[in-house]
Amino acid sequence: MRAEQDFGWLRIARLGVVQACLGSVVVLTTSTLNRIMVVELALPALLPGFLVALHYLVQVARPRMGHGSDVGGRRTPWIIGGMATLGAGGLTAAAGTVLMASEPAAGMALALLGFILVGLGVSASGTSLLVLLAKRVPEARRPGAATLVWMMMIAGFAITAGLAGHWLDPYSPAQLMKVTGTVSLLALGLTMLALRGVEGEVRTEVPQAAGPERVDFRSALQQVWAEPVARRFTIFVFVSMLAYSAQDLILEPFAGVVYGYTPGESTKLSGVQHGGVLLGMMLVALAGGLAARYPSHPVLSRLGSLRAWTVGGCLASALALAGLVAGGLLGSAWPLQPTVFALGVANGAFSIGAIGSMMRLAGEGRESREGIRMGMWGAAQAVAFGLGGLVGTGASDIAHWLVASPGLAYAWVFALEAGMFILSGWLALKISTSTVGRSGSASQGHGPSHLKRVQHAPS
Repeated sequence: MRAEQDFGWLRIARLGVVQACLGSVVVLTTSTLNRIMVVELALPALLPGFLVALHYLVQVARPRMGHGSDVGGRRTPWIIGGMATLGAGGLTAAAGTVLMASEPAAGMALALLGFILVGLGVSASGTSLLVLLAKRVPEARRPGAATLVWMMMIAGFAITAGLAGHWLDPYSPAQLMKVTGTVSLLALGLTMLALRGVEGEVRTEVPQAAGPERVDFRSALQQVWAEPVARRFTIFVFVSMLAYSAQDLILEPFAGVVYGYTPGESTKLSGVQHGGVLLGMMLVALAGGLAARYPSHPVLSRLGSLRAWTVGGCLASALALAGLVAGGLLGSAWPLQPTVFALGVANGAFSIGAIGSMMRLAGEGRESREGIRMGMWGAAQAVAFGLGGLVGTGASDIAHWLVASPGLAYAWVFALEAGMFILSGWLALKISTSTVGRSGSASQGHGPSHLKRVQHAPS
Protein backbone atom coordinates (compact mmCIF):
# COMPACT_ATOMS: atom_id res chain seq x y z
CA MET A 1 0.00 0.00 0.00
CA ARG A 2 1.09 3.56 -0.65
CA ALA A 3 0.55 4.49 3.01
CA GLU A 4 3.01 1.81 4.11
CA GLN A 5 5.57 2.78 1.47
CA ASP A 6 5.51 6.40 2.67
CA PHE A 7 5.94 5.43 6.33
CA GLY A 8 9.71 5.74 6.66
CA TRP A 9 12.16 5.71 9.55
CA LEU A 10 11.55 9.36 10.45
CA ARG A 11 7.88 8.68 11.18
CA ILE A 12 8.76 5.51 13.06
CA ALA A 13 11.18 7.55 15.17
CA ARG A 14 8.46 10.10 15.86
CA LEU A 15 6.27 7.33 17.22
CA GLY A 16 9.29 6.22 19.24
CA VAL A 17 9.35 9.69 20.80
CA VAL A 18 5.76 9.10 21.92
CA GLN A 19 6.74 5.77 23.46
CA ALA A 20 9.64 7.48 25.26
CA CYS A 21 7.23 10.10 26.62
CA LEU A 22 4.93 7.35 27.86
CA GLY A 23 7.83 5.64 29.60
CA SER A 24 9.01 8.88 31.20
CA VAL A 25 5.75 9.37 33.10
CA VAL A 26 5.39 5.69 34.01
CA VAL A 27 8.89 5.48 35.51
CA LEU A 28 8.12 8.38 37.86
CA THR A 29 5.00 6.69 39.23
CA THR A 30 6.26 3.11 39.42
CA SER A 31 9.82 3.80 40.56
CA THR A 32 10.30 7.27 42.07
CA LEU A 33 7.05 7.38 44.03
CA ASN A 34 7.73 3.82 45.17
CA ARG A 35 11.02 4.89 46.75
CA ILE A 36 9.55 8.01 48.34
CA MET A 37 6.73 6.05 50.00
CA VAL A 38 9.11 3.46 51.42
CA VAL A 39 12.15 5.58 52.31
CA GLU A 40 11.07 9.18 52.93
CA LEU A 41 7.62 8.35 54.33
CA ALA A 42 8.60 5.02 55.98
CA LEU A 43 5.43 3.32 54.70
CA PRO A 44 5.16 -0.47 54.20
CA ALA A 45 6.57 -1.64 50.87
CA LEU A 46 3.29 -3.46 50.31
CA LEU A 47 1.55 -0.12 49.60
CA PRO A 48 3.52 0.91 46.49
CA GLY A 49 3.58 -2.75 45.46
CA PHE A 50 -0.21 -2.81 45.53
CA LEU A 51 -0.46 0.47 43.62
CA VAL A 52 1.92 -0.70 40.88
CA ALA A 53 -0.01 -3.98 40.58
CA LEU A 54 -3.24 -1.95 40.37
CA HIS A 55 -1.98 0.07 37.41
CA TYR A 56 -1.31 -3.24 35.62
CA LEU A 57 -4.71 -4.65 36.57
CA VAL A 58 -6.51 -1.58 35.21
CA GLN A 59 -4.98 -2.33 31.82
CA VAL A 60 -7.54 -5.08 31.25
CA ALA A 61 -9.36 -2.07 29.73
CA ARG A 62 -7.00 -2.17 26.73
CA PRO A 63 -9.39 -4.13 24.45
CA ARG A 64 -12.13 -1.59 25.14
CA MET A 65 -9.77 1.26 24.32
CA GLY A 66 -8.71 -0.51 21.14
CA HIS A 67 -12.33 -0.98 20.11
CA GLY A 68 -12.94 2.74 20.60
CA SER A 69 -10.12 3.61 18.22
CA ASP A 70 -11.36 0.98 15.75
CA VAL A 71 -14.78 2.63 15.71
CA GLY A 72 -13.39 6.10 15.07
CA GLY A 73 -10.90 4.88 12.49
CA ARG A 74 -8.16 7.15 13.88
CA ARG A 75 -5.56 6.44 16.57
CA THR A 76 -4.09 9.89 17.17
CA PRO A 77 -6.91 11.23 19.43
CA TRP A 78 -6.64 8.12 21.61
CA ILE A 79 -2.87 8.44 21.89
CA ILE A 80 -3.05 12.11 22.86
CA GLY A 81 -6.02 11.59 25.17
CA GLY A 82 -4.26 8.66 26.79
CA MET A 83 -1.10 10.70 27.32
CA ALA A 84 -3.13 13.50 28.92
CA THR A 85 -4.81 10.96 31.21
CA LEU A 86 -1.43 9.41 32.02
CA GLY A 87 0.06 12.79 32.92
CA ALA A 88 -2.95 13.67 35.08
CA GLY A 89 -2.62 10.31 36.79
CA GLY A 90 1.07 10.82 37.49
CA LEU A 91 0.42 14.25 38.97
CA THR A 92 -2.49 12.92 41.05
CA ALA A 93 -0.37 10.03 42.33
CA ALA A 94 2.41 12.44 43.30
CA ALA A 95 -0.10 14.69 45.11
CA GLY A 96 -1.43 11.65 46.95
CA THR A 97 2.12 10.68 47.97
CA VAL A 98 2.74 14.16 49.35
CA LEU A 99 -0.58 14.13 51.22
CA MET A 100 0.26 10.78 52.87
CA ALA A 101 2.76 12.57 55.13
CA SER A 102 -0.02 14.50 56.92
CA GLU A 103 -3.25 12.70 55.97
CA PRO A 104 -2.41 9.03 55.30
CA ALA A 105 -5.94 7.84 54.49
CA ALA A 106 -6.73 10.74 52.15
CA GLY A 107 -3.30 10.50 50.53
CA MET A 108 -3.70 6.78 49.85
CA ALA A 109 -7.14 7.36 48.33
CA LEU A 110 -5.74 10.09 46.06
CA ALA A 111 -2.78 7.91 45.08
CA LEU A 112 -5.21 5.08 44.32
CA LEU A 113 -7.06 7.35 41.90
CA GLY A 114 -3.77 8.46 40.38
CA PHE A 115 -2.55 4.94 39.66
CA ILE A 116 -5.93 4.03 38.15
CA LEU A 117 -5.59 7.00 35.79
CA VAL A 118 -2.04 5.93 34.96
CA GLY A 119 -3.29 2.46 33.99
CA LEU A 120 -6.09 3.91 31.87
CA GLY A 121 -3.73 6.38 30.19
CA VAL A 122 -1.22 3.66 29.33
CA SER A 123 -4.07 1.50 27.99
CA ALA A 124 -5.42 4.18 25.65
CA SER A 125 -2.10 5.61 24.47
CA GLY A 126 -0.01 2.45 24.31
CA THR A 127 -2.62 0.31 22.55
CA SER A 128 -3.39 2.85 19.83
CA LEU A 129 0.31 3.59 19.30
CA LEU A 130 1.01 -0.10 18.64
CA VAL A 131 -1.96 -0.33 16.29
CA LEU A 132 -0.71 2.69 14.34
CA LEU A 133 2.69 1.03 14.02
CA ALA A 134 1.10 -2.25 12.99
CA LYS A 135 -1.06 -0.65 10.30
CA ARG A 136 1.55 1.70 8.81
CA VAL A 137 4.99 0.08 9.08
CA PRO A 138 5.93 -2.13 6.08
CA GLU A 139 6.69 -5.75 6.96
CA ALA A 140 10.38 -5.48 6.08
CA ARG A 141 10.87 -2.66 8.59
CA ARG A 142 8.95 -4.19 11.50
CA PRO A 143 11.92 -5.79 13.35
CA GLY A 144 13.86 -2.55 13.16
CA ALA A 145 10.80 -0.47 14.02
CA ALA A 146 10.04 -2.56 17.11
CA THR A 147 13.67 -2.29 18.23
CA LEU A 148 13.85 1.47 17.65
CA VAL A 149 10.58 2.21 19.44
CA TRP A 150 11.41 0.03 22.45
CA MET A 151 14.96 1.36 22.73
CA MET A 152 13.55 4.89 22.74
CA MET A 153 11.17 3.84 25.52
CA ILE A 154 14.13 2.54 27.53
CA ALA A 155 15.90 5.82 26.82
CA GLY A 156 12.86 7.64 28.17
CA PHE A 157 13.11 5.57 31.35
CA ALA A 158 16.81 6.27 31.76
CA ILE A 159 16.79 9.98 30.92
CA THR A 160 13.78 10.73 33.12
CA ALA A 161 15.15 8.72 36.03
CA GLY A 162 18.50 10.51 35.79
CA LEU A 163 17.12 14.04 35.43
CA ALA A 164 14.36 13.53 37.99
CA GLY A 165 16.89 12.11 40.44
CA HIS A 166 19.03 15.21 39.97
CA TRP A 167 16.21 17.71 40.42
CA LEU A 168 14.65 15.86 43.37
CA ASP A 169 17.78 16.27 45.52
CA PRO A 170 17.30 17.50 48.16
CA TYR A 171 13.81 16.02 48.39
CA SER A 172 10.84 18.20 49.24
CA PRO A 173 7.11 17.76 48.52
CA ALA A 174 7.06 20.95 46.46
CA GLN A 175 9.99 19.76 44.36
CA LEU A 176 8.27 16.41 43.74
CA MET A 177 5.16 18.14 42.44
CA LYS A 178 7.23 20.49 40.29
CA VAL A 179 9.25 17.67 38.70
CA THR A 180 6.18 15.47 38.12
CA GLY A 181 4.18 18.33 36.60
CA THR A 182 7.06 19.33 34.33
CA VAL A 183 7.60 15.78 33.06
CA SER A 184 3.87 15.29 32.46
CA LEU A 185 3.49 18.54 30.52
CA LEU A 186 6.63 17.91 28.46
CA ALA A 187 5.43 14.40 27.65
CA LEU A 188 2.07 15.66 26.44
CA GLY A 189 3.60 18.52 24.43
CA LEU A 190 6.21 16.31 22.74
CA THR A 191 3.54 13.72 21.96
CA MET A 192 1.37 16.29 20.21
CA LEU A 193 4.33 17.58 18.20
CA ALA A 194 5.54 14.09 17.27
CA LEU A 195 2.09 12.99 16.08
CA ARG A 196 1.31 16.08 14.07
CA GLY A 197 0.42 15.00 10.54
CA VAL A 198 1.67 11.42 10.95
CA GLU A 199 -1.67 9.66 10.74
CA GLY A 200 -3.52 12.30 8.76
CA GLU A 201 -1.18 12.04 5.79
CA VAL A 202 -1.47 8.25 5.55
CA ARG A 203 -4.99 7.69 6.80
CA THR A 204 -7.09 5.06 5.10
CA GLU A 205 -10.86 5.05 5.38
CA VAL A 206 -12.67 2.36 7.35
CA PRO A 207 -15.26 0.51 5.24
CA GLN A 208 -18.65 1.57 6.51
CA ALA A 209 -20.33 -1.77 5.86
CA ALA A 210 -17.73 -3.72 7.81
CA GLY A 211 -16.85 -1.09 10.38
CA PRO A 212 -17.03 -1.90 14.09
CA GLU A 213 -19.50 0.95 14.57
CA ARG A 214 -22.16 -1.62 13.56
CA VAL A 215 -21.09 -4.01 16.35
CA ASP A 216 -20.99 -3.38 20.09
CA PHE A 217 -17.80 -4.01 22.04
CA ARG A 218 -18.83 -7.33 23.56
CA SER A 219 -19.80 -8.78 20.18
CA ALA A 220 -16.61 -7.48 18.58
CA LEU A 221 -14.50 -8.99 21.39
CA GLN A 222 -16.26 -12.34 20.98
CA GLN A 223 -15.59 -12.24 17.23
CA VAL A 224 -11.87 -11.64 17.77
CA TRP A 225 -11.59 -14.24 20.56
CA ALA A 226 -13.17 -16.76 18.16
CA GLU A 227 -10.20 -16.28 15.79
CA PRO A 228 -7.79 -19.15 16.56
CA VAL A 229 -4.63 -17.13 15.92
CA ALA A 230 -5.72 -14.16 18.06
CA ARG A 231 -6.73 -16.48 20.90
CA ARG A 232 -3.55 -18.56 20.75
CA PHE A 233 -1.35 -15.48 20.54
CA THR A 234 -3.07 -14.03 23.61
CA ILE A 235 -2.23 -17.18 25.57
CA PHE A 236 1.35 -17.08 24.25
CA VAL A 237 1.79 -13.45 25.32
CA PHE A 238 0.51 -14.19 28.82
CA VAL A 239 2.71 -17.26 29.41
CA SER A 240 5.87 -15.76 27.88
CA MET A 241 5.53 -12.44 29.71
CA LEU A 242 4.82 -14.26 32.97
CA ALA A 243 8.10 -16.15 32.52
CA TYR A 244 9.88 -12.93 31.46
CA SER A 245 8.74 -10.89 34.47
CA ALA A 246 8.96 -13.64 37.11
CA GLN A 247 12.77 -13.47 37.09
CA ASP A 248 13.04 -9.74 37.78
CA LEU A 249 12.59 -9.73 41.54
CA ILE A 250 14.61 -12.84 42.36
CA LEU A 251 17.78 -12.49 40.24
CA GLU A 252 19.50 -9.95 42.50
CA PRO A 253 18.57 -11.77 45.75
CA PHE A 254 19.87 -14.98 44.15
CA ALA A 255 23.19 -13.30 43.38
CA GLY A 256 23.41 -12.02 46.94
CA VAL A 257 22.47 -15.25 48.72
CA VAL A 258 24.23 -17.84 46.55
CA TYR A 259 27.16 -15.85 45.12
CA GLY A 260 27.68 -13.41 47.98
CA TYR A 261 27.25 -10.31 45.82
CA THR A 262 27.02 -6.95 47.56
CA PRO A 263 24.06 -4.66 46.76
CA GLY A 264 26.27 -2.68 44.41
CA GLU A 265 27.50 -5.81 42.65
CA SER A 266 24.00 -7.22 42.22
CA THR A 267 22.83 -3.88 40.78
CA LYS A 268 25.68 -4.05 38.25
CA LEU A 269 24.55 -7.59 37.42
CA SER A 270 21.14 -6.17 36.53
CA GLY A 271 22.95 -3.75 34.23
CA VAL A 272 24.71 -6.69 32.58
CA GLN A 273 21.33 -8.28 31.90
CA HIS A 274 19.89 -5.06 30.44
CA GLY A 275 22.93 -4.72 28.21
CA GLY A 276 22.24 -8.21 26.90
CA VAL A 277 18.60 -7.27 26.27
CA LEU A 278 19.66 -4.31 24.13
CA LEU A 279 22.08 -6.49 22.16
CA GLY A 280 19.35 -9.07 21.56
CA MET A 281 17.01 -6.38 20.29
CA MET A 282 19.65 -4.99 17.93
CA LEU A 283 20.45 -8.47 16.59
CA VAL A 284 16.82 -8.95 15.53
CA ALA A 285 16.75 -5.50 13.91
CA LEU A 286 20.01 -6.18 12.05
CA ALA A 287 18.79 -9.58 10.89
CA GLY A 288 15.53 -8.06 9.65
CA GLY A 289 17.44 -5.37 7.77
CA LEU A 290 19.70 -7.94 6.06
CA ALA A 291 16.69 -10.07 5.10
CA ALA A 292 14.97 -7.04 3.55
CA ARG A 293 18.13 -6.00 1.71
CA TYR A 294 18.87 -9.44 0.29
CA PRO A 295 15.43 -11.08 -0.19
CA SER A 296 16.74 -13.62 -2.70
CA HIS A 297 19.77 -14.74 -0.67
CA PRO A 298 19.29 -18.38 0.47
CA VAL A 299 20.54 -17.69 4.01
CA LEU A 300 20.11 -13.98 4.70
CA SER A 301 16.50 -13.97 3.51
CA ARG A 302 15.59 -16.30 6.37
CA LEU A 303 17.04 -14.03 9.04
CA GLY A 304 13.94 -11.82 9.04
CA SER A 305 11.60 -14.55 10.31
CA LEU A 306 10.01 -13.01 13.39
CA ARG A 307 8.43 -16.33 14.24
CA ALA A 308 11.87 -17.99 14.29
CA TRP A 309 13.28 -15.24 16.52
CA THR A 310 10.30 -15.55 18.86
CA VAL A 311 10.54 -19.33 19.19
CA GLY A 312 14.33 -19.30 19.28
CA GLY A 313 14.40 -16.51 21.86
CA CYS A 314 12.05 -18.44 24.12
CA LEU A 315 14.12 -21.61 23.88
CA ALA A 316 17.38 -19.70 24.35
CA SER A 317 15.88 -18.02 27.44
CA ALA A 318 15.01 -21.47 28.81
CA LEU A 319 18.58 -22.62 28.13
CA ALA A 320 20.03 -19.57 29.94
CA LEU A 321 17.72 -20.21 32.89
CA ALA A 322 19.00 -23.79 32.91
CA GLY A 323 22.41 -22.19 33.36
CA LEU A 324 21.08 -20.35 36.42
CA VAL A 325 19.79 -23.69 37.71
CA ALA A 326 23.37 -24.95 37.43
CA GLY A 327 24.50 -21.81 39.24
CA GLY A 328 22.12 -22.56 42.10
CA LEU A 329 23.48 -26.10 42.37
CA LEU A 330 27.19 -25.35 41.84
CA GLY A 331 27.47 -21.86 43.32
CA SER A 332 30.57 -19.82 42.43
CA ALA A 333 31.92 -22.68 40.30
CA TRP A 334 29.38 -21.65 37.65
CA PRO A 335 29.99 -18.34 35.73
CA LEU A 336 27.09 -16.10 36.72
CA GLN A 337 27.67 -12.92 34.72
CA PRO A 338 28.00 -14.60 31.28
CA THR A 339 24.85 -16.62 32.04
CA VAL A 340 22.89 -13.51 32.98
CA PHE A 341 24.18 -11.70 29.89
CA ALA A 342 23.07 -14.62 27.71
CA LEU A 343 19.66 -14.53 29.39
CA GLY A 344 19.39 -10.84 28.53
CA VAL A 345 20.31 -11.43 24.88
CA ALA A 346 17.72 -14.22 24.61
CA ASN A 347 15.05 -12.09 26.33
CA GLY A 348 15.74 -9.16 24.01
CA ALA A 349 15.55 -11.31 20.88
CA PHE A 350 12.35 -13.00 22.01
CA SER A 351 10.65 -9.73 22.99
CA ILE A 352 11.33 -7.99 19.66
CA GLY A 353 10.30 -11.11 17.76
CA ALA A 354 7.06 -11.19 19.74
CA ILE A 355 6.38 -7.47 19.28
CA GLY A 356 7.06 -7.71 15.54
CA SER A 357 4.76 -10.72 15.28
CA MET A 358 2.14 -8.79 17.21
CA MET A 359 2.38 -5.96 14.68
CA ARG A 360 1.91 -8.41 11.80
CA LEU A 361 -0.92 -10.43 13.33
CA ALA A 362 -2.92 -7.37 14.43
CA GLY A 363 -4.22 -6.85 10.90
CA GLU A 364 -4.94 -10.50 10.11
CA GLY A 365 -8.53 -11.62 10.61
CA ARG A 366 -11.68 -9.51 10.56
CA GLU A 367 -11.15 -6.03 9.21
CA SER A 368 -11.28 -3.04 11.56
CA ARG A 369 -10.52 -5.15 14.63
CA GLU A 370 -6.84 -4.25 14.98
CA GLY A 371 -7.41 -2.25 18.16
CA ILE A 372 -9.23 -5.07 19.93
CA ARG A 373 -6.54 -7.61 18.99
CA MET A 374 -3.74 -5.35 20.16
CA GLY A 375 -5.75 -4.53 23.27
CA MET A 376 -6.21 -8.21 24.10
CA TRP A 377 -2.49 -8.84 23.78
CA GLY A 378 -1.60 -5.72 25.75
CA ALA A 379 -3.99 -6.71 28.52
CA ALA A 380 -2.48 -10.22 28.64
CA GLN A 381 0.98 -8.69 28.92
CA ALA A 382 -0.05 -6.27 31.66
CA VAL A 383 -1.74 -8.96 33.75
CA ALA A 384 1.31 -11.20 33.30
CA PHE A 385 3.62 -8.41 34.45
CA GLY A 386 1.40 -7.72 37.43
CA LEU A 387 1.46 -11.40 38.41
CA GLY A 388 5.08 -12.04 37.46
CA GLY A 389 6.61 -10.52 40.54
CA LEU A 390 4.15 -12.35 42.78
CA VAL A 391 4.78 -15.67 41.02
CA GLY A 392 8.57 -15.33 41.14
CA THR A 393 8.83 -14.19 44.73
CA GLY A 394 6.03 -16.48 45.89
CA ALA A 395 7.64 -19.52 44.26
CA SER A 396 10.96 -18.50 45.82
CA ASP A 397 9.42 -18.29 49.31
CA ILE A 398 7.70 -21.67 48.93
CA ALA A 399 10.91 -23.28 47.64
CA HIS A 400 12.91 -21.88 50.55
CA TRP A 401 10.29 -23.22 52.95
CA LEU A 402 10.38 -26.70 51.40
CA VAL A 403 14.12 -26.91 50.66
CA ALA A 404 16.84 -26.24 53.20
CA SER A 405 19.52 -25.28 50.67
CA PRO A 406 19.08 -21.72 49.31
CA GLY A 407 20.87 -22.61 46.06
CA LEU A 408 18.64 -25.63 45.45
CA ALA A 409 15.54 -23.57 46.24
CA TYR A 410 16.49 -20.93 43.65
CA ALA A 411 17.34 -23.71 41.19
CA TRP A 412 13.78 -25.04 41.43
CA VAL A 413 12.36 -21.57 40.74
CA PHE A 414 14.61 -20.99 37.72
CA ALA A 415 13.68 -24.44 36.43
CA LEU A 416 10.00 -23.49 36.69
CA GLU A 417 10.64 -20.32 34.69
CA ALA A 418 12.62 -22.29 32.09
CA GLY A 419 9.65 -24.62 31.74
CA MET A 420 7.35 -21.64 31.11
CA PHE A 421 9.67 -20.41 28.36
CA ILE A 422 9.69 -23.87 26.74
CA LEU A 423 5.89 -23.84 26.84
CA SER A 424 5.96 -20.33 25.32
CA GLY A 425 8.19 -21.51 22.47
CA TRP A 426 5.85 -24.41 21.78
CA LEU A 427 2.84 -22.06 21.75
CA ALA A 428 4.61 -19.66 19.37
CA LEU A 429 5.49 -22.57 17.09
CA LYS A 430 1.83 -23.63 16.95
CA ILE A 431 0.56 -20.22 15.89
CA SER A 432 -0.32 -20.29 12.20
CA THR A 433 -1.99 -17.56 10.19
CA SER A 434 -3.64 -20.14 7.94
CA THR A 435 -6.56 -20.44 10.37
CA VAL A 436 -7.22 -16.73 10.81
CA GLY A 437 -10.87 -15.95 10.30
CA ARG A 438 -12.04 -19.56 10.29
CA SER A 439 -14.48 -18.89 13.08
CA GLY A 440 -16.99 -18.23 10.34
CA SER A 441 -18.34 -14.75 9.85
CA ALA A 442 -21.65 -15.90 8.48
CA SER A 443 -22.76 -17.10 11.86
CA GLN A 444 -22.30 -13.59 13.21
CA GLY A 445 -23.97 -11.68 10.46
CA HIS A 446 -21.00 -10.81 8.29
CA GLY A 447 -20.25 -12.03 4.82
CA PRO A 448 -16.90 -13.42 3.72
CA SER A 449 -15.98 -10.10 2.15
CA HIS A 450 -15.40 -8.75 5.62
CA LEU A 451 -12.58 -11.20 6.27
CA LYS A 452 -8.98 -11.18 5.19
CA ARG A 453 -8.16 -14.66 3.96
CA VAL A 454 -4.44 -15.10 4.52
CA GLN A 455 -2.10 -17.95 3.70
CA HIS A 456 0.52 -19.31 6.06
CA ALA A 457 3.79 -17.47 5.52
CA PRO A 458 7.06 -17.08 7.41
CA SER A 459 6.90 -14.47 10.16
